[in-house]
Amino acid sequence: MKKVYVFIASILVAGAAIAQGNWSLDKAHSKLGFAISHLSVSEVEGGFKSFDAKISSTKDDFADGVVELTAEIASITTDNDGRDKHLQSPDYFDAAKFPTLTFKSKSMTKVADKKYKVEGDLTLHGITKTVTLDVVLNGTIEHPRTKKMIAGFKVSGVIKRTDFGISTGTPAAMLGDEITIHANTEFVKG
Repeated sequence: MKKVYVFIASILVAGAAIAQGNWSLDKAHSKLGFAISHLSVSEVEGGFKSFDAKISSTKDDFADGVVELTAEIASITTDNDGRDKHLQSPDYFDAAKFPTLTFKSKSMTKVADKKYKVEGDLTLHGITKTVTLDVVLNGTIEHPRTKKMIAGFKVSGVIKRTDFGISTGTPAAMLGDEITIHANTEFVKG
């Protein structure tokens, strides 16, 4: 009987240790955005109003982190209602048919003091491709009011819209093929 209690206690302790490595997105202090060239002379910027993410890590430096993100395509915003509706249409993202984009990391590799390469599967417009993103850990701090640990990250990367079947008939001179991804995020531990 004593062995059973020791076994149960060890499972609870292991579970608590793993739970301590779960981080949830602080949506009030996070943004997920993108930029794409227009007519080769300017960039149009946009983002997603509705997205969520989580990180799981057993290491304090996030070197073994697993990142998962979901964004609602219908929440796309470029500060222009007409353009936003067009981007949600079948001409571009087809929000009715493909309502979300998802990202799930396969590896998070520390390349410098607070810099990482995160490789993972991005599913967008019904197509999944492996992409690599650059991540900077801005730091961690105990929140002065909640006393919970907070971590801040800056994320950047480049994908090609044609790799995901988005507006493949539009010439690159009119709408760039490369989409720059940028995100500033805060996560809360616990």
